[in-house]
Amino acid sequence: MNTPQNQDEKYMRMALAEAQQAFDEGEIPIGAVVVCQDRVIARAHNLTETLNDVTAHAEMQAITQAANELGGKYLTDCTLYVTVEPCIMCAGAIGWSQTSRVVYGCRDEKRGYSDYAPRALHARCTVTGGILEEECRQLMQDFFRQKR
Repeated sequence: MNTPQNQDEKYMRMALAEAQQAFDEGEIPIGAVVVCQDRVIARAHNLTETLNDVTAHAEMQAITQAANELGGKYLTDCTLYVTVEPCIMCAGAIGWSQTSRVVYGCRDEKRGYSDYAPRALHARCTVTGGILEEECRQLMQDFFRQKR
C-alpha cells in the first residue's frame, strides 16, 4: 500500500543515499531530495569541503537545482526531504523559496532551526520529522566517530 509514510520513507532513502555519497567524499553526511508532484526534481548532498563554501549545504544545493528545474524561484508544490533538521541558514532559504513541506530524518540538537528560528519557514510550510530517524542519526554519528 502506498501510504504517505511509505512515500516519505522512499524519498528519505534517496536522501540517505545522497548523505552516504557525502560521507564517502569526506563531507558531513547530509543529503537532500526535492520532490514535486511525485517526481524527484533535485538531489544533493553537502559540498562545503569540496567547494570550500560554508553555504554549500545539501538543502541549499537542492533548492537551487529544484528552482532551475522548475524555471522559477518558488517551490510551492514541493517537498524537501533532508536527513538532518535544517540549520537556520537553510530554514531561511526554505522559507524564501516557499517550499510547501519539509521532511527530515533526525533533529540537529546543536544547530537545528527549530530551537533558534522556529518561524523561519514559510507560514504554510508543514514539517514532518523523525522519518528513518535512527538511520540518519547513525550515519552522522559514524562520520564524527571516524573523524575523532
